[in-house]
Amino acid sequence: MSLLEAPENFYIVGVDSNKFHLELSLANKKFISPRYTSPDYVEFLNKIIKIEEVEVLCPQVTKEVEILSEVREKLKARLFLPAKETIRLCSNKWLLLNKLCENKIPTPESYLVEKPEDLDFIIPKLLEKSSYVWLRAVKGAGSKAHLPIRSSDVAKAWIKYWEEKEGLTYGDFMVSEFLPGREFAFQSLWLDGEIVTSAVRERLEYLYGNLTPSGQSSSYFVGRTVHRDDVNMICTKAVKVVDPKASGIFCIDLKENSEGVPCITEINAGRFFTTSYFITKAGLNMPYMYVKLALGEKFGSPPKYNGVPENLYWVRLMDCGYKLVEGNGWSSIKL
Repeated sequence: MSLLEAPENFYIVGVDSNKFHLELSLANKKFISPRYTSPDYVEFLNKIIKIEEVEVLCPQVTKEVEILSEVREKLKARLFLPAKETIRLCSNKWLLLNKLCENKIPTPESYLVEKPEDLDFIIPKLLEKSSYVWLRAVKGAGSKAHLPIRSSDVAKAWIKYWEEKEGLTYGDFMVSEFLPGREFAFQSLWLDGEIVTSAVRERLEYLYGNLTPSGQSSSYFVGRTVHRDDVNMICTKAVKVVDPKASGIFCIDLKENSEGVPCITEINAGRFFTTSYFITKAGLNMPYMYVKLALGEKFGSPPKYNGVPENLYWVRLMDCGYKLVEGNGWSSIKL
C-alpha cells in the first residue's frame, strides 16, 4: 500500500502460503508459496525472482526475516537487512535486554526462568516494585505467551500449558516487572550506523485487548503520533549498542515504568511494524525509502526524528477499515 503511493511506479510481486490471504494483497502479481520453514522456500523465491526480475526482497514476518537472514547469500535479489548477528540478538528478548541493561539503557528488571523453583523467588521479588509480574516467551512475535501474573502457581500452570501446546518449557520463558505507563512504538530506518529517519507512536487502545488474558496485544485499535525526545534518544542509543554499523529497519517497543521512564521491551530488527501504513498516511513513506536504500538510490533528506506531525490519530477496526484523524478533528458529538 505504501509503495503504491510512492512518487514513482513499482512492480510489486507478493507471495504467501495461504491463497485466501493473497486475495487481499494489492500486489501486481501474486504467487502461492511454500511455508517459509520449507526446505524448498529459498529455491521457490529464487525462481520467482528470476521469472519476475525482482530486484529487492522484503520479508515482513519476524520468523521469515530470521530464516532469510541466515541464507541471504543464496538469494538472488537484494536484501536490506541488519547483520545476521544483530537479527539473532534481537530475536532473543532475554539476551537483548541483558545487552541493553549492560549499556545503561532503560529496560524492565527481568529474569530468565530456568526451573520451577526460580519462580518462587523471582515473583515475590518483582511484586515488591510492581502490581504484576510479566511472564512471556523469550522468542516469538505478537506478544507470544505473555501473561500478567501474581503467583508462581499461575506461572507454572501457564508454562505447563505452553509446554503441552508448543513444546516451550523452562529456559524458554522470562519474567519482568510490570510496566504501568504509556506504551510507544519507535519505527526507524538506518544506513551504515546512522539513523535516516524515524517516527514515534503511542498505543492507546489494543486490538481485541478485552479478549486477551493480559488486556493488551502487540497491535492496536487506536494509536497517535507523538514527539518524545527521550524515546528518540533511548532508541538511538539502543540501536547503536546492538549494531554499531546498523542498516535496515529497527522497530522498537517501549513502555514507561512507574517513574515515567520509557523502557525498551523488544526490538524488531529487519521488518516494519504492521501499522507502518499509518506513518505513510501521516506523510513519511518509510517503505518507499527502504526500497530506495536497498537499491542504493537517493530520495531526499527526511528528518532524522519526529518525521511526522504529532497528535495524528490512527483508528482501525475489523471490517471497518481505517481513518487518520488530525488532532481534535473528531466527527462525533458528545452531549
